[in-house]
Amino acid sequence: MKHDHVVVQSPDVPPRQLLLLFHGVGDNPVSMSEIGRWFAPHFPDALVVSVGGPAPSGPEPGREWFSVQGVTEENRQARIDEIMPRFVETVRYWQRQSGLAGAATALIGFSQGAIMALESTQAEPDLASRVIAFNGRFARVPAQASTGVTVHFIHGGEDRVIELAHAADAAEALVQLGGDVTLDIIDDLGHAIDERSMERAIEHLRFTVPKRYFDEALSGGKPKDDDIIELL
Repeated sequence: MKHDHVVVQSPDVPPRQLLLLFHGVGDNPVSMSEIGRWFAPHFPDALVVSVGGPAPSGPEPGREWFSVQGVTEENRQARIDEIMPRFVETVRYWQRQSGLAGAATALIGFSQGAIMALESTQAEPDLASRVIAFNGRFARVPAQASTGVTVHFIHGGEDRVIELAHAADAAEALVQLGGDVTLDIIDDLGHAIDERSMERAIEHLRFTVPKRYFDEALSGGKPKDDDIIELL
């Protein structure tokens, strides 16, 4: 399923990484593509795509994945679950287009886009190997974790739209479940992405080694060199 999208970068040779960006409620893929332009120079072998939500939201060209009208802690999960198959198929579509699998895929979302990316780790644990969640949250504290996906929360300490506590509680739960997670707090930032957020995100994508590699080493296994190159 191909929704409205912006291809930020398409390498001349077959890509070795896939970076998919997802915007917040009422925003659009053109706007979020500006965030993608920060990533592109650091990952020249990556296909970088900003993906639009499937439903209109507010004034054109605003889009969303699920409605936030009347959303509550009780009904948020059901709304996410209803649209999740479409989100997963959208990611799979771009994986088919790029010829890459989950090991070489990073999902990068802001606000509702981060919510969808985070929740996909519960619905399809092998969908991607990295999630960058700018000011995002899980609908509920996660109940499972996999070392096959690394979750990076990057959150404004002054966010009043999605409170930092949601990210902090989820990060703690993932650690307790044996998952792979980091939490960076930008102290004086609200519900936004700034240069400091981007620096943290790029640093994590470039230099953080997924926990699963350590687990494989301890068990006597050895990750394929191609896997490491695709992720780092």
